[in-house]
Amino acid sequence: MRVGGAGTLFGTNGVRGIANKDLTAELALNLGRTIATLKEGKIAVACDTRISSSMLKCAVAAGIMSCGSDVVDLGISPTPALQFYVKNTDCVAGVIITASHNPKEYNGIKFIQENGVEFFREMDEESERLYMSKSFKEVDWSKVGKLIQDDCKEVYVDAVAESVDLDKKYRVVADCGNGAGSFTTPEILKSLECESLVINANPDGRFPARDPEPVERNLEILKKLVIEFRADFGVAHDGDADRAVFVDEKGNFVSEDVVLALMARYYVEKNRGGIVVTPVSTSKVVEDVVKEVGGEVIYTAVGSPVVAKVMIEKNSIFGGEGNGGLIFPEHLVARDGGMSVAKMLQLLDETGKKLSELAAEVPRYFTVKGKIPCKDKIKLLEELKKEFPEANHIDGARIEFKDGWILIRPSGTEPIARIYAESRNKKRAEELYEFGVNVVKKILR
Repeated sequence: MRVGGAGTLFGTNGVRGIANKDLTAELALNLGRTIATLKEGKIAVACDTRISSSMLKCAVAAGIMSCGSDVVDLGISPTPALQFYVKNTDCVAGVIITASHNPKEYNGIKFIQENGVEFFREMDEESERLYMSKSFKEVDWSKVGKLIQDDCKEVYVDAVAESVDLDKKYRVVADCGNGAGSFTTPEILKSLECESLVINANPDGRFPARDPEPVERNLEILKKLVIEFRADFGVAHDGDADRAVFVDEKGNFVSEDVVLALMARYYVEKNRGGIVVTPVSTSKVVEDVVKEVGGEVIYTAVGSPVVAKVMIEKNSIFGGEGNGGLIFPEHLVARDGGMSVAKMLQLLDETGKKLSELAAEVPRYFTVKGKIPCKDKIKLLEELKKEFPEANHIDGARIEFKDGWILIRPSGTEPIARIYAESRNKKRAEELYEFGVNVVKKILR
C-alpha cells in the first residue's frame, strides 16, 4: 500500500496499491461506505481500463448503496469526464477507480467533491479516520440505494470541443495508451474537425502497447508517426487521461515543464495578468515566462489536490504540474488531458506558430532528479529548516541560488528523499544535485 500525506491509507492522490493484494475488494467496499457516510446523496462512480477496475468499482458501488445512497455508474471514463459530470449534475460526490500512470498491476480509488475537484488533504484525513473507525452509516434493508446507469463521455467531449474556436484545420496523432482516453480524445479531435491518426485506442487493461506513463521513453512510435503523418503535433495520455504530453511537428518530445510554461504564458497574456499555481517541483521556466508577461506564480506542495485548492483560494487563472497535468479552471479545477489537447490546438491557432517554434521561445533549463534512502523524514525536514531558513519549506526545502535551485523533499510514498536540481547550465545543475545529495547525507548521518 502506498503511504502518503494524510496517513497510512490516503496518499497524494487517493488510495493506491497492487490490486487484490493491497487494494482488495473489502477495502474498496469500505471506502464506498466511507464516502457514502460523509456525503449523503447521489454519488457517481467510474473507472479506467485496468483489469481490476470493474471489480473495485462494483465493490465501491456496493458499499455506497449499503449506506442508503444511489450510485450513478458511468462505466469506463476518463477521470476529468467523471469530474465534469459530478460538477454539472446533482451528484454530491464522485469516486474514480484508477491508478493513473502506475503499472498495470496497480489500481487506486480517489474521492471527488461535488464541485468536481479532488478531495483536499484534510478531507482525505477525515475519510481515513472514518475508515479506520468503521463507524459507517447503517440503513434498513428497505432503504438501500439504487444503481443508475449513465454516461458522462459525450457531454464532456461536447464541452471541451465547444471551449475552443479554430480558424484552421489541424493534423494530430493521438496515442491513447489503451486507456480511458480512447473513448474521448478521438471524439474531441473529430468534433474539432482535425485530421487525426489515433493509435492504441483499443481499451485494454494489460496496456500491451506501452506502459501507462506517457514519458518520452514510451513514445518512440508516436514520435515517428508524427513525422510520417506530417502532423502539427502528437499527444499521449496516461491511463485515466487526466494528463497529456506532446511531441512537436518535427517528432521531438516537448518537456512537460515547457508545455506548462507555454500555456501559463498564454493564459496570463490573454487575461492581462493573473496568478498561476504550480508545485515547488516545477521548473523555473514557468516563473520566468509568467513574470515576463506580468503574471505571478504561487508555489504549492506537490500534488494536484493541493494545486487545485490554492487555485480556488487565489482565484487563479491557470495551474498545473510539470508532468502533463494542466488545469483550466474556467472548465474544471482539475487536471484534464482532453482539454489540454483542445487548448494546444487553440494556442497554435491564435499564435500562428508551430509547436517547435513556441517551445524554442522559452528559456532552456537542465534538470537533474534522483533519490536516496531516507528513514527519518521528520529529522530531515527539521534540519533543512535550520540549515536553510530562507528556503521555501512548503514541501521539503526549495533552495534558490543565483544560477539555479534545488528541491529536497521526503517522498510521501516511499522511505526516500527526492532531490531535484535545475540550472541554465548543465554542469551547474549536476553540481547543485550533488550538493543536495551531500546535504541529505550530512543530516541523516
